[in-house]
Amino acid sequence: MPGNAAPNSDPCESALSSVARQCQLQSYRLTDTAPVITVANLVKQFGRFAALRGVTAEFAAGKFYAILGDNGAGKTTLLRTLAGLNHPSSGQVTILGAAKFQDICREIGYMAHPSLLYDEMSGMENLAYFARLYGITNEVRGQNAGDNRSAKVSSAEVIRAVGLDPDLTRPVGQYSQGMRQRMSLARALLNDPKVLLLDEPFSNVDLRSARDMVRLLAGLRDQAKTVILVTHQASLLEGAADEFIWMAAGKIVARTRDLTPPEPAA
Repeated sequence: MPGNAAPNSDPCESALSSVARQCQLQSYRLTDTAPVITVANLVKQFGRFAALRGVTAEFAAGKFYAILGDNGAGKTTLLRTLAGLNHPSSGQVTILGAAKFQDICREIGYMAHPSLLYDEMSGMENLAYFARLYGITNEVRGQNAGDNRSAKVSSAEVIRAVGLDPDLTRPVGQYSQGMRQRMSLARALLNDPKVLLLDEPFSNVDLRSARDMVRLLAGLRDQAKTVILVTHQASLLEGAADEFIWMAAGKIVARTRDLTPPEPAA
């Protein structure tokens, strides 16, 4: 009997739900006042150790954030949780209006501290592989299902944007550490994300290349993207980052406009 059907058994209803979710996300993209990311009372425990202890924060579109703090402060754990790689022990993360990461995963670009590249492949081969995982070609980004963006930027152009040569045919395993970092950033940019999460992007990168990367990230911020990175090289970001977020013992202890560290708690 139709009246006894399960609420989610109707394929039309399921399709309408999917369309409604896409409309909600599209409506959210047009709202400048809403935060892109909201974190509420976030706790992440590894066994008996609490790496995050009740973190609450908001991050806006078109802003460049640097997360700072000593080793063990919770910086990378927070970044990985935003990237959907850590499941919170409690609390909530909302990104682009969605509480389920799978609803917005294509809008996230994540650069881990390890490069996550395949050593036996060239840079272009790596990007072609990751493009297939995103459901896009290695010539076009921003044309995913349900996505109305019309940008057509080739993998070669993304590689050039990070200061590398797309015609370099040698495998990534023969790259210097700095070159691997830049190629890893190109991979994170491949799907034209609205939110960019970077873990130590300047590690083993020479000063000139690091400054070029900072200019690139600032340019992405100016395109209304949200850039959040973890670094121990904060001086590179002075005058570029909009806000410095200071963490200690799994908590955000201060947010400042400049590199002046917060006063230690009495």
